[in-house]
Amino acid sequence: MAPDALEDPVTIDLPNEAATLALGGRLAAHLQPGDVIYLSGELGAGKTTLTRGVLRGLGFEGRVKSPTYTLVELYEISRLHLYHFDFYRFADPQEWLESGFRDLFNETNCCLVEWPEKAGELLPPSDLTLTLKATPSNGRKAQIQAASPRGLALLSRVS
Repeated sequence: MAPDALEDPVTIDLPNEAATLALGGRLAAHLQPGDVIYLSGELGAGKTTLTRGVLRGLGFEGRVKSPTYTLVELYEISRLHLYHFDFYRFADPQEWLESGFRDLFNETNCCLVEWPEKAGELLPPSDLTLTLKATPSNGRKAQIQAASPRGLALLSRVS
């Protein structure tokens, strides 16, 4: 389920957790209602940490947890209704349809989606995909790919 790339991805070194949080903060400054962001990477790659950085950048001060068991967390903060999804537990893409989440992907809400591949082709396309990978030095690399004109504009503002 790779998004159609509009141009070459941008790669950013994230040597520590603070750098991952800072990237999330930069992203937060430019998010708009209607943005769909996919967060990909193995377990422990930093997807929830990046989301915490986004939420901190939007002014949220509470606890940020991975919605692995709840599937979604809503944060009504700042100028956004931000939905943080985690589809790790989906065994079949059909579960996405059965969950009733389709209506949440609209021009009013901003959606951050961990494990988008678990929903397959049923999930609305992303504007931006961030793929996080661990590095041998215990840091991370973030590869950011725009998949829509909206995502391309967002990528140019973030990078």
